Amino acid sequence: MTDRLAELSAAGVAVWLDDLSRVRLTSGSLDKMRREQHVVGVTTNPTIFAKALADADAYDEQLRDLGTQGVTVEEAVRLLTGYDVRWACDVMRPAYDASGGVDGRVSIEVDPRLAYETAKTAAEARTLWWLVDRPNLFIKIPATEAGLPAITATLAAGISVNVTLIFSLERYRAVMDAFLSGLEQAKANGHDLTKIGSVASFFVSRVDTEVDKRLDKIGTDEARAMRGKAAIANARLAYEAYTEVFATDRWQKLADAGAHPQRPLWASTSTKNPDFPDTIYVEELIAPGTVNTMPESVIFAFEDHGTVRGDTVTGAYDSARKVLADLAALGIDYDDVVRVLEEEGVEKFEASWVELLDGVGKSLRAAAQGAAHPSDAAKSA
Repeated sequence: MTDRLAELSAAGVAVWLDDLSRVRLTSGSLDKMRREQHVVGVTTNPTIFAKALADADAYDEQLRDLGTQGVTVEEAVRLLTGYDVRWACDVMRPAYDASGGVDGRVSIEVDPRLAYETAKTAAEARTLWWLVDRPNLFIKIPATEAGLPAITATLAAGISVNVTLIFSLERYRAVMDAFLSGLEQAKANGHDLTKIGSVASFFVSRVDTEVDKRLDKIGTDEARAMRGKAAIANARLAYEAYTEVFATDRWQKLADAGAHPQRPLWASTSTKNPDFPDTIYVEELIAPGTVNTMPESVIFAFEDHGTVRGDTVTGAYDSARKVLADLAALGIDYDDVVRVLEEEGVEKFEASWVELLDGVGKSLRAAAQGAAHPSDAAKSA
């Protein structure tokens, strides 16, 4: 029987799961995926946690305790999500140890309402790092303009970072610069660079969703023929930028001090358009030193029928540039597309965070009133 996920891993793609819940932890599902599906990392976001807390009774006992203590809703969310992430870090610790600290990472995101506030983002990152207290943790910080200096400051404090919500090539280069600056400062501050990790989460399918919507509005045969091409082209050019930056003397000095490169992570890799193959954003973005974080459905789809054709990125830079040029000729404004996607990305995570706060708030109030099942209140949120 072909082990397609093993082949994908051997091609240089780290398989990470884009999901986490208390049920997944208590059932042993995450540990099973680590052992059987070659999953070596976990990513979370506010949407994932909002769904997890709304759908399960597994949080009832902790919610009752927090309600009895009278903690604030914000603090309850930190403690609930921090508990899950700490547990997941322990589950993934074998992958962390086996990879020398490169994989086995679990991500927790700063409050997305802080996306445009540098100092508060950095402070929240330090708080979450202290709260979870595991070496294989990643703190997720959005790649907004205000997020860039927070990324540098967090890395400079010796804290590992997952930079999220990257859509544009220009912003990606700024993220890599923030990473290098952070490691340079961490080294000056006396931190062990071998212990600091980072990935840069470059979003994929959302690019096609936005571009294809604009192509459909144009409505010509030429425009329709370009559907489903922008996201992969964009990501391939991001990888080209990665290979350029991590071949510089600036990086080599950090590598000589034991630093690990900031790997590109392909995020948002589930297919939004049913006309496209369900594994397209995995098969077309295979390259050494990358991470692909997938929902469980995509992991199992690739395990069932995915194809590994070797490196599908490195030799495709010119064709990727042509795709973006052809889109521009059709009137697709790349800068506007990525601006809209960043703003919408922050807004969506803020909305999920508010949903999470509302649900937890109802549960805390129910717990304080002695409700038998406070998660019932979360489900009604």
